[in-house]
Order: sequence, then C-alpha cells, then structure tokens
Amino acid sequence: MSGYCRVAPGHPVHQPYHDREYGFPVEDEAVLFERLSLEIFQAGLSWEIVLKKRAALNRAFASFSVDRVAAFDASDLERLLHDAAIIRNRRKIEAVIANAAQVQALRATSGGFSQWLAALHPLPHEAWLSQFRETFRFMGAEVVREFLLSTGYLPGAHAEDCPAYAAIVAAAPPWLATPRTRA
Repeated sequence: MSGYCRVAPGHPVHQPYHDREYGFPVEDEAVLFERLSLEIFQAGLSWEIVLKKRAALNRAFASFSVDRVAAFDASDLERLLHDAAIIRNRRKIEAVIANAAQVQALRATSGGFSQWLAALHPLPHEAWLSQFRETFRFMGAEVVREFLLSTGYLPGAHAEDCPAYAAIVAAAPPWLATPRTRA
C-alpha cells in the first residue's frame, strides 16, 4: 500500500482528503485552482499543515474563485500577509494571485484550465513540468507532480489494494485512458 494509504486511514485530517479527493478526476476550475494553490502552499511544509489551514485559505482566497483572486490588489496582498490563519509566504501568495490571472488567460487560449490539462495529457513528467513552468509561477517538480496526482492526471495516488483506488477507477480518471507511465 502507498505511504499515504497507510497514514490516512483513521487520521482526522488526512482521511477525508485521502478517501474523497486525492486522485479523483477534477474538471471544476475553482477546484483545480484550489488544488494548484494548496500544492504551492505545501512546498517546504507538511501536507497536514496545509489541510489544517485549508478552510482559512479558502476564506482568505475567496473560495479560490479565479476571477476574484485575479482581481486582488496590493491591499489584498497586505491583508493576506497579516492573516495569521493562513500560510504567510509572500512568494507563495503572489504566485497564487498571478496564477489566477493565468487561469483566466487559459479560458481564451485553451477553453479553460481543465481543457488545457486535457489537451496536454498524457505527457511525461518533465514535459508536464515544462508546460507548468511556462504557464504558472512557483512550479517545482513536486508541486506539479502532486497536483497531477491529486487531480487524476497521473496514476499512483493510491495503492491498488486501497479502497479509494476502486472508487477512483470507477470515476474514470484521465490516467486510466492512457498507458501507464512512471511520473
């Protein structure tokens, strides 16, 4: 069983995310944007910290409404930097705001975030990383990998003997429609 599949069961913070979200296919723009943003906030921190701060991050970032976050200005940046309930890293906050504008731009160039991802799928990890770095800010290899795992674009979020695995397969994630490749 994968490491997360061993840690999450029975854990009050990890289990709900593990059982109902991690690895399931996502098309909703706000959910995709939230997941990308949460992965950015996780860089250098534990996933448990991010999950514990998730509700506060959703409040602070207008439920990850792309249009609302893209409209954030200098006063919003200052508000966020002083919000003790969230992860207050200037580079990460600035990246999330800039990335909201990039998601808006994807609407015009690709039909939206979900359509952009679908058009790129499947790619080897290095090619995914290159595309994300060309499009978004604060894109490290693990940020991209975990985003793709969490949204169903890469296999491996769950071990095949994990109960969540069967539910994900039934939801027909993008990775299932293509030959398996190692991330």
